[in-house]
Amino acid sequence: MKGKFITFEGIDGAGKSSHIDAVKAFLSDRGIAVRSTREPGGTMLGERIRALFLENSMSAHTEALLVFAARREHLERVVWPALEEGSWVLCDRFTDASFAYQGGGRELGASVIAKLADWVHPEFQPDLTLLFDLPPDAARARVDGRGVVDRIEQESAAFHTRVREAYLARARNEPERIHVFDTRASLTIVREQVLASIAALADHAATVRP
Repeated sequence: MKGKFITFEGIDGAGKSSHIDAVKAFLSDRGIAVRSTREPGGTMLGERIRALFLENSMSAHTEALLVFAARREHLERVVWPALEEGSWVLCDRFTDASFAYQGGGRELGASVIAKLADWVHPEFQPDLTLLFDLPPDAARARVDGRGVVDRIEQESAAFHTRVREAYLARARNEPERIHVFDTRASLTIVREQVLASIAALADHAATVRP
């Protein structure tokens, strides 16, 4: 595909969403067409699934299946067409989140999520994943400061610890793709680190362009 797929990951409260607009502006300034989106969501159907996902109690397996149903629709209608056109797609969460939240947090295990991923998007993964890391207690304090929280944000500290551990395990296994940022540092420092990763990918893409 002609474009690049960049995903933003991290436990709730880690601060990932605050960097998406900055990355979009950075790439736009370089003359790169950019589209930002999110999961679950990104399509009309996906947003309906997102509402079901966040507002209703369900089994871990149902949760995983709903997310992957929304993901396939998202890929076919938004992500893959944009990449084929040459746009760079910035996505707030993707399959690493399923490994973390359903595989780790819900304890379904990585093998179950891997099977779903192989079925829904075989041999497709992000070109770069930015993982924003924060200890669960610090992340929870940030979430509580927002006021209203969804059912995932309301989960126990043990749940969010498992999510974080699953994320970090994936980062250790794929260090070239997954770049980890300690968001206990200041926003300015993290932003500089994030944009450095994006610049490196953009520079590499420019050198290999046909």
